[in-house]
Amino acid sequence: MRVLIVEDDALLGDGLQAGLRQRGFEADWVRDGQAALLALNTEAFAALVLDLGLPKVDGLSVLQRLRGRASKLPVLILTARDAIDDRVRGLDSGADDYVVKPVDLDELAARLRALIRRSAGSAQPALACGDLTLDPATREVRFRGRPVELGAREFALLELLMLHAGRVLTREQIESQLYPWGGEVESNAVEVHVHHLRRKLTPEIIRTVRGVGYMLAAGS
Repeated sequence: MRVLIVEDDALLGDGLQAGLRQRGFEADWVRDGQAALLALNTEAFAALVLDLGLPKVDGLSVLQRLRGRASKLPVLILTARDAIDDRVRGLDSGADDYVVKPVDLDELAARLRALIRRSAGSAQPALACGDLTLDPATREVRFRGRPVELGAREFALLELLMLHAGRVLTREQIESQLYPWGGEVESNAVEVHVHHLRRKLTPEIIRTVRGVGYMLAAGS
């Protein structure tokens, strides 16, 4: 899943980006509120990690503008501000979670997974569709009881399709979640990943909706 980190501290921002990528996220990073608003207006993300003390536009204003346009994007505030009033203000402004620095990266990843699955309408830690199960925390996939080894992009694509089971996702929507800024994307990259998943699971697991995109049937 693709997340946006908004953090002005270079050392911390770099560490968050590297740490979340190691834990299976595609993480983009910007250093000020203005850049965050631009990114949120032009790119698709599964969640937002937002500092409050930002240059140009402060984090609370970013959050308020985001909610002002009725965005349901999960937002986790990550800040050094630990006063109760700050927590209340952040949550009442539309944040889904509020975490005080420093944070353990495993905990941060777990909180993001929880926010993302709840935004997709699932409270269960593991995703399940028929004979197929996927655990985002352990990164284990099982089909008809047997473990399935997947590459990082294959896993990310399957997780995305399972989160939106029964919905058709366009290639553009898929690419926006699988690849970070500046990453070169081959024109047939999504098709290749779909082919590999069908080969490792079963050909009918992912349906092609001609002229639109791909879908994992809810009862697959």
